[in-house]
Amino acid sequence: MPVRRRIAQLLLTAGVLSAMTAPPAAHAADVREPPVDGRYAPLRVATYNIHAGAGYDQVFDIQRTAQAIRALDADVIGLQEVDVHWGERSEWRDLARELARSLGMRIYFAPIYSLDPPAPGAPRREYGVAVLSRFPILSTTNHEITRLSTQDPNPVPAPAPGFGEAVVRAHGVNVHVYATHLDYRTDPAVRRAQVADTRRIMAEDCDRRGRCPRQVLVGDFNAEPGAAELAPLWERLTDAVPRDGGLTYPAKDPLKRIDYVTVSNGIRVRDAAVAETLASDHRPLVADLLVRRGS
Repeated sequence: MPVRRRIAQLLLTAGVLSAMTAPPAAHAADVREPPVDGRYAPLRVATYNIHAGAGYDQVFDIQRTAQAIRALDADVIGLQEVDVHWGERSEWRDLARELARSLGMRIYFAPIYSLDPPAPGAPRREYGVAVLSRFPILSTTNHEITRLSTQDPNPVPAPAPGFGEAVVRAHGVNVHVYATHLDYRTDPAVRRAQVADTRRIMAEDCDRRGRCPRQVLVGDFNAEPGAAELAPLWERLTDAVPRDGGLTYPAKDPLKRIDYVTVSNGIRVRDAAVAETLASDHRPLVADLLVRRGS
């Protein structure tokens, strides 16, 4: 079933298109079977800036967030703006662990910031990106890219963590999934440096002959597809563009396409769609992919 029809059915069933209802009990989701010919493995991938669990209405409700994610029926989801014991806005809760538990999925959390706790013995205050997966996660890396800190009163561009990589074993194929959140400022200088860092890091996974693993880069790029600073990405990656234009921000009456699922050689895009939900200030984007087996 095409992804946009499937999403519409799931969202209508869950009540996400209108008033949110309480989510059903968490359960382990079934993983799709590979195609009959065995040459390609199906993989549904999504990206979602969850706004630290607050909806477009600015009300914190992590169960509403989980319900919106569940409705995507995705195998792998890259998340941005994930709080882990960060502060009062998310009730000092571990959103990464709670979402994984509620959805019955594995998770890798890659903090951008990891700060001392407000009191001795309390957990560290952390904020970053994450990868949720129905499939086993074989390895993880929290890469550094150029950032302009929001926690420093006088920041300068410098390497900092928060570019998460998770190697997922899906239908016998290792897929390198990278979750990112690029700089939000109007000046594209930091995003330009981040794109260069991203290309370098992803190239490090390739061998000396230039043969690369299957790679999926998802995230909130904070720039539209035609932005000059994003152009180097399109030299090696394919943008999963929804036929309806894929506008994702703001969640209500969106005007911009700044959230992406992108793929390397060896992966085909079958379909892509934006889900209509107000569980965050962004809308999630989900893409149905076919991952080639073998070399």
